[in-house]
Amino acid sequence: DALGILIGGNIGEVAFTLASTAMTGRSALNTRQFLLVNLMTDLLPAITIATRPPREKSPEELLLEGPEASLGRPLATQIALRAVTTSTATTAAWMAGKATGTNKRAGTIALATLVTTQLSQTAVLGGKSPVVLLSTMASAGVLGIVIQTPGVSQYFGCTPLDPVAWGVVGFSTFVATGASIALPYLLNEAKKRRLAH
Repeated sequence: DALGILIGGNIGEVAFTLASTAMTGRSALNTRQFLLVNLMTDLLPAITIATRPPREKSPEELLLEGPEASLGRPLATQIALRAVTTSTATTAAWMAGKATGTNKRAGTIALATLVTTQLSQTAVLGGKSPVVLLSTMASAGVLGIVIQTPGVSQYFGCTPLDPVAWGVVGFSTFVATGASIALPYLLNEAKKRRLAH
């Protein structure tokens, strides 16, 4: 799970950067913002996922099934789904921000969405683990403080967001999280139907 979180999230970030650059000629996020994204998503949340015990199987069962069961196609699928949901939600939120305000506001909306979509997907993967939930909530709280605190916000090239902008972030994150839950189920059902025929 931790590999899927890290690699899928990073690919999603790159995909969003390429999309925003293709549309405007420059990246929507600056270097400090990318560092902030990685600090919020890769440090505490990814570490808590990596260090938690396996959810459904014992370590002995995992050893018996071999690496292909979790590092082959399932990992590639998890990476692809996370990258697609993260980049799509962030691009949509950024475009909504551009349509309703300044470039700086749109970039801040994109930053917040990029982080919150990854954090929400991490929380879903963590299941009922209180440590994972606490780490994702702490990261989201720190992000909110950074964005809403004048001076700190400007240091990162952001601007404090109004309620409408946070609504865009929340809606985009909600849709991305729902897709990250529904798509694996739908893909699994399609695979079962294909094998049944």
